[in-house]
Amino acid sequence: MNDVAVPGVYSLHRPQVPAVPVVFDSPHSGTVFPADFGSIVPERILRRVQDNFVDDLFYDVLEYGASLLCAHFPRSYIDPNRAQDDLDSRLLSEAWPEPLRPTDKSRLGHGLIWRACPTDRAMYDRRLTAREVRNRIETYWRPYHAVLAEEIDHLWRRFGQVWHVNCHSMPAGSSPIVARRGGSQRADIVIGDRDGRSSDPEFTTFVRDRLEQRGYTVRLNDPYKGAYLIEAYAAPAVGRSSIQMEINRSIYMNEATLEKSGNFEVLRRDLTGLSEEIAGFALDRTMPQAAE
Repeated sequence: MNDVAVPGVYSLHRPQVPAVPVVFDSPHSGTVFPADFGSIVPERILRRVQDNFVDDLFYDVLEYGASLLCAHFPRSYIDPNRAQDDLDSRLLSEAWPEPLRPTDKSRLGHGLIWRACPTDRAMYDRRLTAREVRNRIETYWRPYHAVLAEEIDHLWRRFGQVWHVNCHSMPAGSSPIVARRGGSQRADIVIGDRDGRSSDPEFTTFVRDRLEQRGYTVRLNDPYKGAYLIEAYAAPAVGRSSIQMEINRSIYMNEATLEKSGNFEVLRRDLTGLSEEIAGFALDRTMPQAAE
């Protein structure tokens, strides 16, 4: 199977080696700013709130048979990790023709389309038309979800089970709510499985243990439980497990200069090793079924 790409929207990388039922996706690492964005926030500021280099960190998962989907557009333009009805009506210049179900994220300004750039900086000097929002959904959000769903479904049908890892980065400590818990420094990596609802607990535990064996501090569901992209595609009862992985930016990049740090390659090698172990985990649980 060949790679699939839509310029400016996404790239789905498929392995040259035999595939395993594992899909990684990086929805917030996009750096292609659409011409119709129209935000009044400078691009250099918007780059600080995206998952810089996360797609690079996970690219070598292809060596062990996993697929990797990467968004090209920035999350601040439209966020594929939000439901398409998680939209703040205060952002719109006219009534939306369908029911909206804004979550707390929208009320804070960070729903499907951002009304505010952290912290509380207005994204636009005007309201957006329904046509503009619809174009973003149809051109960017929907194709990203369609190709992710198709890849997960394809592997699930082929192997009977599938494991999905949704990849992100988190600031080292810009938010006082999440920077420290109980006086301890923020973890290196946070794994979210929606408090056990989106993944077979064996998979969550496996990933946590393998990271800890490599010397990383790991927390489960604190402070990130996972958002829409694992909620939408997880069904552990029928063999579809999804977890979200948040990586502390301080362990691989300089948050001030937005440059890779000297530890970048160390982390990438560790994540590549983890992907090899995840591939083995997946094959150990699907090969007996395939032989029946």
